[in-house]
Amino acid sequence: MASRDATKPTAGSATYRGIPTGIWALGFVSMLMDVSSEMIHALLPLYMVSALGASALAVGVIEGVAEATASITKVFSGALSDWLGKRKFLAVLGYGLAAITKPIFPLATNLEWLVAARFIDRIGKGIRGAPRDALVADISPPELRGASFGLRQSLDTVGAFIGPLLAIGLMWLTAGNFQTVFWVAVIPAFLSVGVLLFVVKEPERPQQLRRLRMPLQRDDLRRLGKPYWWVVAIATLFTLARFSEAFLILKAQSIGLPVALVPLALVLMSIAYSLSAYPVGVLSDKVDQVGILVIGLSLLVCADLTLAFAQGIAATAVGVILWGLHMGFTQGLFAKLVAETSPAELRGTAFGMFNLITGLALLFASVVAGALWDLAGPRGTFLAGAVCTFMTLVGLLVLRTRLRPRQDQTPA
Repeated sequence: MASRDATKPTAGSATYRGIPTGIWALGFVSMLMDVSSEMIHALLPLYMVSALGASALAVGVIEGVAEATASITKVFSGALSDWLGKRKFLAVLGYGLAAITKPIFPLATNLEWLVAARFIDRIGKGIRGAPRDALVADISPPELRGASFGLRQSLDTVGAFIGPLLAIGLMWLTAGNFQTVFWVAVIPAFLSVGVLLFVVKEPERPQQLRRLRMPLQRDDLRRLGKPYWWVVAIATLFTLARFSEAFLILKAQSIGLPVALVPLALVLMSIAYSLSAYPVGVLSDKVDQVGILVIGLSLLVCADLTLAFAQGIAATAVGVILWGLHMGFTQGLFAKLVAETSPAELRGTAFGMFNLITGLALLFASVVAGALWDLAGPRGTFLAGAVCTFMTLVGLLVLRTRLRPRQDQTPA
């Protein structure tokens, strides 16, 4: 298995057969953990609002703080993985922490317990996120990097729609017993850790890579380079234009969809995301990447406008599908751009800083979205998102020539 990781496909063989085994394994690790997480998260906003009496603003704050916590943790775990020259250990630690905290969700009896569980779970996500993404970049051949990130995103998102489907089925079988669903979600979380431990093989650190003393010091951050920081700037504007998918669930509830079927919103979004992420990743290895981002942002504008004015199930479904497609066109591509515009020895730091800054933007966006929802309802929230996305699209077109890959990349 390790020998296959070390074998690089020839240029032009950008198909799933040429992608190293380690990328597939990391994809299944993400998929299993996402099955677990999305079984919980598909129901969590409803549980907080209907069972515990939380407001939409509270949901936005909790979701934003949770994701910001993950993003802040990523910057330190990413830098630590660069300093150690080892990434798998931190990935195992992060996935393991997320797994052992999953039982807190069914045991929680009040909002404070759920906030604590969400907080600890996101710390685990923060610890694993940047080292895992850097590990994908380390394992994947440069000519298949877009396909590799796209495949991991696709498998991850398969879990994102299997999870809500299982949640719907279990809610129907148990007559709406949230705790039973949360307990079943514990199982795939531990399976995820097992795959990571026993299947993923980390490549040896190339001898020519510079050893780092303190990756977060100013000189090393400066070495990330202007193209990298332009990628971060565009991604931050983009993140301000979107917000937590929890608001897709609330939108589905607002049109009168039964509580047991509300997670179908996440299912539709995730199917669209999963089906588009890998083909878009393959395409990004062959064509202009900025053009793909333009398409992704345009899809988000269409999604926001559709969801702003949707009053029935069909229109809401179209908006949710467009939202999923915009994710498929952008998320893996941003990861590829981070890998290509940062030095190989600073990839963990690069992914960590990227996730820190965009995570703080997501916190702000989620809080604002929650406040707008309480003040102006779904229409005001999604219209504001459309305006911000259009501004990001204009900025991307102005700065497209600055997003150039580095020429000093060291193949993994």
